Amino acid sequence: MATTETNTRVQQWTNLAQQLRVDSIRSSTAAGSGHPTSSMSAADLMAVLMSSYLHYDFDNPGNPNNDHLIFSKGHASPLLYSMFKAAGAISDEELMTLRKFGSRLEGHPTPVLPWVDVATGSLGQGLPIGVGIALAGKYLDKLPYHIWVLLGDSEMAEGSIWEAFDHASYYKLDNLVGILDCNRLGQRGQTMWGWNTAVYEARAKAFGWNAIVIDGHNYDQINQAYSQALQTQGSPTLIIAKTIKGKGVSFLENKEGWHGKALSEEQEEQALNELHPVRSMTFPVQKPAQGQLPQEAAKKAVELPRYGEKDAVATRKAYGDALKALGAANPDVVALDGEVSNSTYAEEFAKAFPDRFFEQFIAEQQLVSAAVGMSVRHKIPFASTFAAFFTRAYDFIRMAAISRANIRLCGSHAGVSIGEDGPSQMALEDLSMMRAVYGSTVVYPSDPNQTAQLVALMAEHNGIVYMRTTREKTPVLYSPDEEFTIGGSKVVRQSENDRLTVVAAGITLHEALKAYDQLKSQRVTIRVIDAYSVKPMDEETLLAAAAEAGDKFIVVEDHWPEGGLGDAVLEVFTHRDGPLPQIVKLAVQSMPGSGTADQLMEEAGISAHSIVEAVNALLQRK
Repeated sequence: MATTETNTRVQQWTNLAQQLRVDSIRSSTAAGSGHPTSSMSAADLMAVLMSSYLHYDFDNPGNPNNDHLIFSKGHASPLLYSMFKAAGAISDEELMTLRKFGSRLEGHPTPVLPWVDVATGSLGQGLPIGVGIALAGKYLDKLPYHIWVLLGDSEMAEGSIWEAFDHASYYKLDNLVGILDCNRLGQRGQTMWGWNTAVYEARAKAFGWNAIVIDGHNYDQINQAYSQALQTQGSPTLIIAKTIKGKGVSFLENKEGWHGKALSEEQEEQALNELHPVRSMTFPVQKPAQGQLPQEAAKKAVELPRYGEKDAVATRKAYGDALKALGAANPDVVALDGEVSNSTYAEEFAKAFPDRFFEQFIAEQQLVSAAVGMSVRHKIPFASTFAAFFTRAYDFIRMAAISRANIRLCGSHAGVSIGEDGPSQMALEDLSMMRAVYGSTVVYPSDPNQTAQLVALMAEHNGIVYMRTTREKTPVLYSPDEEFTIGGSKVVRQSENDRLTVVAAGITLHEALKAYDQLKSQRVTIRVIDAYSVKPMDEETLLAAAAEAGDKFIVVEDHWPEGGLGDAVLEVFTHRDGPLPQIVKLAVQSMPGSGTADQLMEEAGISAHSIVEAVNALLQRK
């Protein structure tokens, strides 16, 4: 029954949607680029959400009870920024700086803005990250906030979207609502299914979601869909909204060729005449209820595992032991794994703290995304899988850096030293790809006590932190009381008569120490450096070695020659004045097969025998 109150609400939604469309056009025209038509299709959906359902304190974006709004279709940033203006968070003057140099309003949203949780724009990432936030809300924070994710129909072709669908259903994330802006048109033409909303409905239901199909420009249907989503228990909701790209402007509606194109000033004037613009209204957003805060438990000192000098322990096992110790000390530490926790040893944490362990199964993109989502809620996530399989999630790691996320990744089973499993399981590019991530930290321990110390440091370090662990058991090299630092190294063998320096890390450090003993018997003395911090490197120690040990280096790594430890060492010397030292890189040069670790390292030329040969050859050079 139509009432005065209902009519008032509809008029408010209409006015807000109109303003959002107008401002999306104005800001993108001022920028000379952007995605106004992709913004216009979702304006009605966002108008109702913002004015009637979103609970958010724009004056306090850190309020733990705030809802989370993620624009997975990040190219619709003009719409998001127009919403911020309508909420009174930014001025019209700032809105007109869209895409300008130095502006906070970047082409796709980033957390430079305090109301943006994560960077989007690489499609298929908003929903998987939303799953991580929803997991934190339902199982850790236990707070009533909701996660609203605006999806584009083009990104429904991304496999990561369906990883998210699968996990959200499995974990019964009824605090997660996906809003699919099904406007039919992608960048170059029609999307895979166009306006066939029945396909999306069937798929969502098959994955165990509550699916609601609506006209995305019918306010009554939008309102009812949001209301139903909030009442749904035990499953996430997907609202499938059939919309029109460029809605509200006759020469833009459902027209191909307008994706990612701003209107000219003449076209802008024509469009605004059709929309009868309302440009400066502020629409209040309901703040979340006060009083409920996340449960906090007292933190304790970490009691790390201690390994004796006679022990032989794989660094992957030490990772699991240390993670368990961290979990006992800090309730904010959470662990995620890609269904290999009995190999990564994240199972040690899972057994001790099952309520803080989240199995992500064989879905590495979701694994990393869930960790990013957990970090949004200020958890300390550690995500582990075989190092080789992080390659599948590399774009998500790259975007996590843009999001300024604080996540810890552990890749086990690295290099040819894993042995018989063969090359599909051997990470030989992980150091390179992780070093290339903006602001990342990369550590590669060789010993269980070192591993435990570095795991504790990872928990305190911001950004993307990656640890590479080894499958094989290795001897203990360091005392449990030895101290390590991010950016440090250890000189494990040295004398006043060192003729060159061998730099190694992880499994190859043990080969370097064997080579040291063999060379010593030949009256050849070398310096051996454990470069456990691959990024940042310990430049001071390397420069000292160059000055004191003949300005000659051999770098040995269980990795391809490109971008790994050898290149990290080379980069140190490109920054110093004077000629480069003589540097020989021993790395895996050809495709390995199956065999024992010793056989494969010998074949790859990274064994103790190969190091001895390389040392003798380098010393004979003039």
